[in-house]
Amino acid sequence: MQALPFATIAFVLYVAAAIWQGMTLFRRVPPRQGMVRLLGALGLLLHIPVVVKLVGAAPGFTTSATLLMAVAVNVVLVASLFKPVLNAGIVLFPLAGIALIVATWLPSQGSHSGLTPGILLHAVSSALAFAVLAIAAVQAVLVGLQNQALRHHHIRGIVQSLPPLTTMERVLFELVWAGILLLTVSIASGLIFLDNLFAQHLAHKTVLSLGAWIIFTTLLVGRYRFGWRGMRAVRWTLGGCALLLLAYFGSKFVLEILLNR
Repeated sequence: MQALPFATIAFVLYVAAAIWQGMTLFRRVPPRQGMVRLLGALGLLLHIPVVVKLVGAAPGFTTSATLLMAVAVNVVLVASLFKPVLNAGIVLFPLAGIALIVATWLPSQGSHSGLTPGILLHAVSSALAFAVLAIAAVQAVLVGLQNQALRHHHIRGIVQSLPPLTTMERVLFELVWAGILLLTVSIASGLIFLDNLFAQHLAHKTVLSLGAWIIFTTLLVGRYRFGWRGMRAVRWTLGGCALLLLAYFGSKFVLEILLNR
């Protein structure tokens, strides 16, 4: 299978979905959530065989990135049927397309390892945790924009297109709750099923993931004990997501892309 044509068409579909949803957010076109989901789903259908091909070749940084983005797109599409999170696709759809294109041009340098049920649980929970918390990061940005606009009495444009701020914040914390539960499963399964989670090649991921877990847990405690909301919730969410991003991709990017190892 030639991966590049699949990746290119998927990229176009993802970008088209993101552009329409973005124009909807700025009230330039009427809402067409069904069309946006369809474009995203078609992109995902082309995304999946490329991921399968890449994973079959050699897992590594670019393969991990495109796999995690596929999971994130899937979570956005499914969750948007129940929650107002489709706006996250404005960011995640193009990122998924870019990751796909890059992965076809920069093959990973990783190697295969034995896949036991325990390691599979760790991998799946890690991917889902990343996907849900990536959506939470985009949701946090939107909450921040909405919060600032309302504070300055700017109630036109993007604010008019978003659900009420209370709804946006509720969805944000629901995403954080789901993400922290999945991250807990990921860390626990890693401790149980991986030989040494603090080995040299895993230590950075373990420490940063634990740091992200602490940040998200503190945020939830602050929410339900002290009523944290608004920009404080936005900053804590983005801080935890930044640590998680470094945990998943930091050393792989340095070793495989910058140092070519």
